[in-house]
Amino acid sequence: MQRPPSVDAVLRAPAGVLAVARFGRALATDAVRAAIAAARPALREGEAAPGRAALADAAFSKLERSDALSLRPVLNLTGTVLHTNLGRALLAAPAIKAAVAVMAAPAALEYDLNSGARGERDDHVRGLLRELTGAEDALVVNNNAAAVLLALVVLAAGKQTIVSRGELIEIGGAFRMPAIMASAGTRLVEVGTTNRTHKRDYEQAIGADTALLLKVHTSNYRIEGFTADVSPRDLAVIAHAHSLPMMDDLGSGTLLPLDRWGLPKERTVAEAVRDGADLVTFSGDKLLGGPQAGFIVGRAELVARCAQHPLKRALRLDKLRLAALEATLRLYRDPDRLAERLPTLRLLTRPAAQIRAMAEGLVAPMSAWAGPDWRVEVVACRSQIGSGALPVETLESAGLALHPIGGGSGRALAGLAGRLRALSPPVIGAVKDAALRLDLRCLEDPAPLLAALSASLGERAS
Repeated sequence: MQRPPSVDAVLRAPAGVLAVARFGRALATDAVRAAIAAARPALREGEAAPGRAALADAAFSKLERSDALSLRPVLNLTGTVLHTNLGRALLAAPAIKAAVAVMAAPAALEYDLNSGARGERDDHVRGLLRELTGAEDALVVNNNAAAVLLALVVLAAGKQTIVSRGELIEIGGAFRMPAIMASAGTRLVEVGTTNRTHKRDYEQAIGADTALLLKVHTSNYRIEGFTADVSPRDLAVIAHAHSLPMMDDLGSGTLLPLDRWGLPKERTVAEAVRDGADLVTFSGDKLLGGPQAGFIVGRAELVARCAQHPLKRALRLDKLRLAALEATLRLYRDPDRLAERLPTLRLLTRPAAQIRAMAEGLVAPMSAWAGPDWRVEVVACRSQIGSGALPVETLESAGLALHPIGGGSGRALAGLAGRLRALSPPVIGAVKDAALRLDLRCLEDPAPLLAALSASLGERAS
């Protein structure tokens, strides 16, 4: 059996020298040893020993692959705008700029520049939230699940919380309202039935141990047909008649009426406050279009109790997200320009004709990349808003459908989807109706996709 080159010899090859310079001697040495070990079985079968250059190249390639970040940008062509698995809302340019600025320097996170005394980090967004929602006070935590948990702990730990049976939601990542309530230490009291809940159901359930009436947005489903529910305003009246607080969990949450841009109607946070909710909880990275965050707004006395609870510190935001959030909220002061400045709203309001024109221009390059075994066509499709926002409404859109010639197979479609994910940047589509479908609503600029296809074709040709 031939002997492979020594580790030192491989490290002196050009790719070995480059590996040491880029990744350090320890990692480069380990990679070379792994490359030599991988070659030994072939040597035992009598094959020729690989040269030091080939082994160095193999080691360097392995180091490059392992050095690639796992959390990296992708092209979202799934047809879901606020895709939880792909990071939900894209940040506006001012939000990115604000986050980068505080990332690179000390910042007045909990420091009052006017007095020189210690400050409160929520003050950076408290005034804006009051202004935009009409609430007496506001605080911010890590996400809406955290907001709900904190509010339940403060208002109802050790006592009962009443919820309609039709609102006991489960959303992605195994978030279940009954489980959150159990974690908060409040006892769930279900009222009504899955499809019908009446005022009398709440009134009859209220007892000496009742601490809270809770209204929950059915984020990812809608019950239709023979139904009845109690409006948030009526529920607040019932709660206040019994000297109880009412909490309205909006889930996604929007600060402005979406129908002004032709989108489906969704209750705003300001409407929830006007309807009498004592506390309103909602998200920052969904319809609001900001970074991941959760909000509690409402009566000052209740918000203050939430802010003073020890759990608040465990759920607080860091300076990066607070900076991005403040910049995002400031955009809402100018509603007339919001659709052009906030990526989430801009993507949701893209005209279908514009998207279709882009799709038509991408048929030829996508066909060339996919190869002769695939047929590419422009198709009409319906985009989802996503992340539990407006669960049954969809938006007219357009995209590409890639069909296997000669009949589809799950293996072929999975293979093509894998090829798209291997591009740089990775392209994420959806297999549906025996085709790989690429909804282009979230692709405002085709240049990154075209560059990825061209680079892949170049690699295949070389």
